[in-house]
Amino acid sequence: MTPPTAQAVDSGRDGLRRLLLDTGALEPAWVPAFDAVRRAGFLPDVMWPHDMGTGRSRTVDKAHDPDTWQRYADSDCPIVTQWDDGAHKGPEPGRSFSSSSSMPSLVFSMLADLDVGEGHHVLEIGTGTGWNAGLLAHRVGPAGSVVTVDVDRAVASAGREALWRAGLTARVLHRDGFLGFPERAPYDRVIATCGLRTIPFAWVEQTAPGGVILVPWGTYYGPEEATARLVVAEDGRSASGPFTQPVGFMRMRSQRLVRRQHAAYVPPGAMDRADVSVTTLRAADAAGFVMGLLVHDATHVADRERDGRRAVWLYGLSDTSWAVADFRDGRDEAKVYQSGPRRLWDEAEAAHQWWEAEGRPGFERFGLTVMEGGRTALWLDDPAGVL
Repeated sequence: MTPPTAQAVDSGRDGLRRLLLDTGALEPAWVPAFDAVRRAGFLPDVMWPHDMGTGRSRTVDKAHDPDTWQRYADSDCPIVTQWDDGAHKGPEPGRSFSSSSSMPSLVFSMLADLDVGEGHHVLEIGTGTGWNAGLLAHRVGPAGSVVTVDVDRAVASAGREALWRAGLTARVLHRDGFLGFPERAPYDRVIATCGLRTIPFAWVEQTAPGGVILVPWGTYYGPEEATARLVVAEDGRSASGPFTQPVGFMRMRSQRLVRRQHAAYVPPGAMDRADVSVTTLRAADAAGFVMGLLVHDATHVADRERDGRRAVWLYGLSDTSWAVADFRDGRDEAKVYQSGPRRLWDEAEAAHQWWEAEGRPGFERFGLTVMEGGRTALWLDDPAGVL
């Protein structure tokens, strides 16, 4: 996602409509839903528009500044609607956002990937404000049905009220979306509006053969994600498909990364006992989504640059392996320290060499298959080309 431009914030609802049409995010089939289901009807009076360029949020109170509130409601801007899993109080931004209204351009581009039609039965994981469920309910019409679930009781309740005010029919449930909702299965479409690292096979089981599951998916290597568009096999025993676009979502709460403390990896004296080498691989500094596919069960953290130096750390998630590269301005090589059962920097270099040999493929050349037992296979270009 790119930060919204001033035009995207200041253009008003008609301008937003033109912007979404011009960029191709809003397909003609979704125009009636855009016109009928207004985002503003699903936003709280106090909200926090988020600037993705600076990473900062501002407080906007409808009671004190209705014009600015409406301007953001009709913008292509992500808006935080809850902080700290609901524990946050007061008007100022909290520590960590936990529910939001996504950028309309992202919402409609994902709905286009989902390919929802009239009469479809849809399961949504992550109710949020309820706007996405409202758009789906309008699209499927009276012959279809929408079930939306959220793990947060307050979020589910607010979404249910907003849908009721809008006169839209969707069943809103407070429950763990990882389990789906088998009582209404099978579904023609399943969409998640939270980031996942593990896709439950229950969603495949609850989707009809030929049905589509659209999931923001990534690895614990970093925050980068892409939507996986999975089609359920005719025998119902797997779902497979390519990644369609880069996205960034709040993690499903049960899949947030809980990493050991740094000292558990690097106790006092560990640097002196580590293996030492040099590297020219700066790609591991910001390798993102693809490196996460290739360096499994690991996460990386890049420290802030200080006095021309920057350390990039790799940590194992299944053991206490670690590695760090010390980059310095003006030097082509960086010193590497690594220790543990795995040599993580060596793995990163091998992954980068493979990526180079394959022509530097982007996310769009990769895909994902989910199989029985929760097994997952990643592939390049074709499901047969498993990594």
